[in-house]
Amino acid sequence: MSYSNYVLPARMRAGRLSLTMAWWAVFSAMFWIYIAVASAGAVGVTNTLIGMALTIATYGAINTVLSRYAARTGLTVSLFSRTLFGLVGSALASLIFAATAIYYAVFEGSIIAVAFHEYFGGSIMVWYGVVVLYAIPLALGGVQNWLDKLNGVLLPLYVAGLVAVVVAATLIKGVPTDWIGDAAASSALPGWLTSYLIYMGVYIMMMYTFDYARLGREKDEKFLGTVTFGWVFYAFTFGLNGLVGIYIMSAWRIEASETGVVQAFISSLGLVGLLVILISQTRINTANYFLASENLSAFASRVFRLDLPRYVWVILSGALAFLLMLTDVLSYLLKALAWQGVFVTAWVAIALVYIGLNWKKQDLVPDIRPANLKAISPGAVAWVFASAVGIVLTEQTVWPVVSQLTPLITMALAAGVYYAAYKLSPPRLISSIETDAADEELDLAITRQAG
Repeated sequence: MSYSNYVLPARMRAGRLSLTMAWWAVFSAMFWIYIAVASAGAVGVTNTLIGMALTIATYGAINTVLSRYAARTGLTVSLFSRTLFGLVGSALASLIFAATAIYYAVFEGSIIAVAFHEYFGGSIMVWYGVVVLYAIPLALGGVQNWLDKLNGVLLPLYVAGLVAVVVAATLIKGVPTDWIGDAAASSALPGWLTSYLIYMGVYIMMMYTFDYARLGREKDEKFLGTVTFGWVFYAFTFGLNGLVGIYIMSAWRIEASETGVVQAFISSLGLVGLLVILISQTRINTANYFLASENLSAFASRVFRLDLPRYVWVILSGALAFLLMLTDVLSYLLKALAWQGVFVTAWVAIALVYIGLNWKKQDLVPDIRPANLKAISPGAVAWVFASAVGIVLTEQTVWPVVSQLTPLITMALAAGVYYAAYKLSPPRLISSIETDAADEELDLAITRQAG
C-alpha cells in the first residue's frame, strides 16, 4: 500500500537521516547547474549570486513551514489540496504535480541520454529507452524501503564528482579570468531581481517538499525544516551546484544548454564525467518517478476510482516520459512548465495563507473525508482565478516587465483572493483525536502516535 490517498501512519514514517538521504537526491539535478549558468548569462554572475542568496533564504523559509506542517499532519499535496480546493480541485493539483514531475524526468533523463550519445554514439532514441528502462526499477522501492540507501551511497560520489570536474577544468583550461564578469542587463528590472524571478520558476520544489516531508516524524520537524528541506539543503543545491556550473562553463566557454552541461563534464573528466552525470541523474529521477507515480495514483483514484499498485503508476510514468522524449519536447516543454509554474506559485501562496491562519491550532487538523467536502470550494475559485490572471500576464507582450514579474504578482493575488475565500467559507478542522477508522481515507489516530 502506497498511502498516496491516506494519511501516513506514524509506524510508516522514515527516520530523519533516512529521509534526508532520500530527499537529497534532488540536490544532484543537472538542472540546478543549467539554471545558474542561464541566469549568469542573462544578468551576470554578481547579480546571479545576489539572486541566488535571496532564493536560498526564501526557499529555506517557505519549505520550513511546509515541511513542518506536512510532517505534523501526514498529508500529501493531493490530500491537503482537498482542504484548500475541494475534491475536484485536489484532483487538478495532483494532475499538475504529476505532469510537472514527468516533465522534469524527461529533462533529467534526456541529460543522461545525451551524455551516452555524446560519448558512445549510436541512436539517441535507443539511449532514451535505456535511461527510462533502468530508472523504473529504481523508483519501484519507496523512500522507506531503499531509495534512502541508494541515494545515501551515491551522494558522496556526486560531491566528489563536482570537486573533480572543477579541478580537471582548471588544470586543462586554467582559471577563467572573466567568470565573475557581468553581462548586460536583459530587461528594465534590476539584474538580481531577474535572477530571483528565474529561480521562482521552479517553485514545484515546494510541492516536492510537501510530499516527501509527510514521510518524516513529527518529533524531527525542526531538523527537517532546517537541514533536510530548509536553507542548508538549498545552500548546497542552488549555491554549490550553481557556482560549479558557472565556473566550469566559463572555463570551457560553452553556452548554457542541456548539451553544453554534458560537454563540460565529459570534456573535463572523460568517462568519469559520464559516470558523474549518470550518478546525478539517477539520483534525481528516483524522486521524479516516485512523486509522479504517487500523484498519478491520487488523480486516478479520485477521478476514475482506480486503486492500482504503485508500480503500475511508476511504469506509466516511465512510458509517458519516453513518449515525450520522442517528440520535439524542448519546443513545448518550457511553455508547459511556465503555465504549470503559474499554478504552482499560486498553490504555494494559498498553502502558506492556510497554514498561517491555522498555525496556532496545533490540536486541529484538516478534515479530508470526501463525504464532508465540497466538489469545488471557494478556495478553488481563488486558485483558478489567480492562475488564469498569471497565465494571461505571462503570455501578453505589451508590458514585458509585467510579464517578468508574473510570479510575484500571481503569488500576491492568490494569497489575497484566497484569504477572502477562507473568510467567506473556512475549511472544516477536526480534533487530532477525533477519529473513526471506518471513515474513508482518514485514520488520524495512527498518525498521532509518537513517531
